[in-house]
Amino acid sequence: MTAGLLPAEITGLVLAGGEGRRMGGQDKGLLPWGTTTLAGHALARLAPQVGRCLLSANRHLDRHAALGVPVLVDLRPGFEGPLAGLEAALHHGTTPWLACVPCDVPDFPPDLVARLTEAAVAEGVATAFAVSGPQRRPQPLCCLVHRDRLDDLRAWLDAGQRKVMAWLQQRPHAAVAFDDAAAFANANTADDLRSLARG
Repeated sequence: MTAGLLPAEITGLVLAGGEGRRMGGQDKGLLPWGTTTLAGHALARLAPQVGRCLLSANRHLDRHAALGVPVLVDLRPGFEGPLAGLEAALHHGTTPWLACVPCDVPDFPPDLVARLTEAAVAEGVATAFAVSGPQRRPQPLCCLVHRDRLDDLRAWLDAGQRKVMAWLQQRPHAAVAFDDAAAFANANTADDLRSLARG
């Protein structure tokens, strides 16, 4: 990792708790990917980058639990979005830092957490997120958050706010540039998933 911050200080979170509306209501984390599922693949890719992993899911909990990591449901009812999954992970977390990825970005960089961590430590901020490609497109769900932000996340959600990027930018933050935009391609729809699977 980087000086002063060990992998054991970072919990990894795979977000798989959405409604999958653009995927016909399917539980996106359970969709096939190679020899496993999107959630299983994301966990395997994230695990070497962190000390331990959690999975955010709100349906089919037994099937998700079969992946072998703790499964967290949102603390709020009604599918309140990815920030609700982040809130639950920070609430239950036992490490200072949480590194988050969505299950539907199967090719996220293998050095994602290291680079986010390096930037957060160097800049002395509690939040870092990826931006990708020449356009520096924000990738707010590929982020690193310190647990000190839990209270302001709760307040944000209590106020009815749901926008991830707006919350990330509330406090000083680091935006970490990754040149490979394709690494952040996501499977919003069934067509997207087929395209990604073909490589």
